[in-house]
Amino acid sequence: MAQVNLKGNPFQLAGEMPKVGDAAPDFKVVKDDMSEVSLKDFAGKNKVLVAVPSLDTPVCQKETREFNAKASGMKDTAVIVVSGDLPFAMKRFCSTEGLSDVVTGSQYRDFNFSKAYGTHLAEGPLAGLSARAVFVVDKNDKVVYSELVPDITEEPKYDQVLDAVSKLG
Repeated sequence: MAQVNLKGNPFQLAGEMPKVGDAAPDFKVVKDDMSEVSLKDFAGKNKVLVAVPSLDTPVCQKETREFNAKASGMKDTAVIVVSGDLPFAMKRFCSTEGLSDVVTGSQYRDFNFSKAYGTHLAEGPLAGLSARAVFVVDKNDKVVYSELVPDITEEPKYDQVLDAVSKLG
């Protein structure tokens, strides 16, 4: 089991993160129209899976804006931002911010995404939500990049994510 920090305080995660070369675990999340979407729905595309605790926090908001801005330059790639927020809140945030190049997915029904990807916070004030992480998954659903951000209050390494996507062609 991995751990992450929240403002320097360590907290345990439940499960194991997929490693580079592993098959990406399937998942179901709820889009802003209340329909479910899974990994299979993005077949034939590269995927950037962005795990965040909540779009009601400044770091998650900034990260989602950054990935939305970068998504248009990612050929044949879907960017999916997954959080514990209700679909309505995710839709309101993206609408207010004018974000249309990312897919938002809520895992409020069962948190299967964070459990399958090993980012589920098992303890602490954010227990039950996801730690901050990014996974790049190729068109064959293999993990080609995996980053668990060491402290939830920090942003991921955007340049490394973009580099991983650019190598997929």
